[in-house]
Amino acid sequence: MTTSPVTLFAGPTTWGMDAASWADTGVTLRPPARRGDIDSLLPEEPGILAIADGTFHSYPAVGHAEIRTALEKGWQIWGLCSMGAIRAAEMHTLGMRGFGDVFEAYAEDPDLDDDEVALLHSSEPPFRPMSEPMLHLRRFLADLTDRQLLTGSQSSAIVSELKQRWYADRTMGALRNALTQHAALPATVLHAEMANFDAFRTKQHDLLRFLKEQPWQPTAS
Repeated sequence: MTTSPVTLFAGPTTWGMDAASWADTGVTLRPPARRGDIDSLLPEEPGILAIADGTFHSYPAVGHAEIRTALEKGWQIWGLCSMGAIRAAEMHTLGMRGFGDVFEAYAEDPDLDDDEVALLHSSEPPFRPMSEPMLHLRRFLADLTDRQLLTGSQSSAIVSELKQRWYADRTMGALRNALTQHAALPATVLHAEMANFDAFRTKQHDLLRFLKEQPWQPTAS
């Protein structure tokens, strides 16, 4: 299949992904987006951009103004997973396109905190994650509650404890400690549930689906 070329800004969300995920997608991978990255592309012929990851505190975040200018110049811009999902929810009325569950969460709840998707990661490729987004932790705990492995009050206490932490301190170790403190899960159950945490890494699931479905491709008429 002939694919349209796409420039994708992504970093920690790609951690652990199989290289086959990128095969034949027409995607060029760039590091997480920061202020000025979109501006630097504007002299080129308009094309397709996708923002998954972006800087939060280490560098100024990718700006609304530069995205708006690119849209006005004819660039097709998608947002998903993390900073991209936030910007797409904020700018969809201006033509930025959103994709995935994280985007939908921000589009449905304008008050959802930016730190729900923030995490600490290494500053160089492959951008190894060193903490876990609050959004993932919430979904993991909600599943335990739905399956009655946690009570509602236990889940709420753990969510509250983790939410009060700096995003870089929301680690898997912190989650394990909170579960041990607030719930009486047998060690074997706790180990098995923690081992299944990948199922709740929504940001990566959104990126994998984006690459598989390739929504940027023109639809045959």
